Amino acid sequence: MSLLDWLPGARARTPVNEARWVMLDVETSGLDPHHDRLLAIAAIALRVDWKRRRLSVDLGDSFEVVLRQEQVTEAKDNILLHGIGVQRQREGMAPDAALEAFAGFVWQSPLLAFHAAFDQAMITRHMRHYLGRTLPNPWVDIEHLCAVTHEKVRARSLDEWMRHFGIECAVRHQAAADTLAECELLLRVWPRVAAQCADWRGVQRLARQQSWIARA
Repeated sequence: MSLLDWLPGARARTPVNEARWVMLDVETSGLDPHHDRLLAIAAIALRVDWKRRRLSVDLGDSFEVVLRQEQVTEAKDNILLHGIGVQRQREGMAPDAALEAFAGFVWQSPLLAFHAAFDQAMITRHMRHYLGRTLPNPWVDIEHLCAVTHEKVRARSLDEWMRHFGIECAVRHQAAADTLAECELLLRVWPRVAAQCADWRGVQRLARQQSWIARA
């Protein structure tokens, strides 16, 4: 752990890579971010050309890891959902090494996810437990960007937004496939995002505006 992790205000001073964002998705043992376990993380980098207002997915810059579980999830319904069987859970990477590798992958990139609060809570809790620190990276929920740029669309879930834009996902509820679908979703709303934002902080401000939208 570096001294920076303990310095007051270190989060605020951490530079943000405006040109490289990271979309991510997690698989877990359940839906309680305070008690369930983190099973896997998948992430894909996005390249942002602010001068030309262009966004692209960099499939060659991606990350995926299964965390080794001391107590494996054997519930068949849960395994069928995320596809991470008992053997893969037992043979995964040590949690501290997996989370350190993830932190190295994201580095100074902003983080995005669909319903990001859940992903952020799961990763934050496990990083505190295994590494004694958290990520300083800023987050944005892409569902908020969808809502604020497409106010008339009455969608909330990822499946609903995917149906609206005609996006197909090879295997839903598996981190790598879901992350790719979320990248595609961001690409669909990007023209309206780029028309209103000139940098990452602008994207954050735009996402926060969703709280003012009346949603059915």
